[in-house]
Amino acid sequence: MNSLYTAIATASGDGRNGHTRSSDGLLDVDVRIPAEMGGQGGATNPEQLFAAGYAACFHSALKMVASGTDADLEGTEITTRVSLGKLEHGGFGLAVELDLYAPELEAGLAQELLEKAHAVCPYSNAIRGNVDVRLKLI
Repeated sequence: MNSLYTAIATASGDGRNGHTRSSDGLLDVDVRIPAEMGGQGGATNPEQLFAAGYAACFHSALKMVASGTDADLEGTEITTRVSLGKLEHGGFGLAVELDLYAPELEAGLAQELLEKAHAVCPYSNAIRGNVDVRLKLI
């Protein structure tokens, strides 16, 4: 792969109950285990950070695959749900749901663009075959 950009982030403290920051200082946040997992909550967590990055990247991929078409992407939104759970064979895994809200698109075209975006999005490509990803029109 010919690298176009490299993001650098450092985690410190106690892992999921610690702190993370990017090398440029734009991201500088505490992380906590969510209350739903028995933690104290009160701060972001790795799954939220992943969901936010995936949603932004996927929305860009959607706009890219729609460029040059007459698809009206006005008002579109991508909502990403990242679930963390225990795997049957031990350890932990992720599952993702990508929801497309496209108020100006006919359902068939919206589904087609959703699938095309999933084929080119770097996040989708990185986790393909390892994470269950569900695409959904809302």
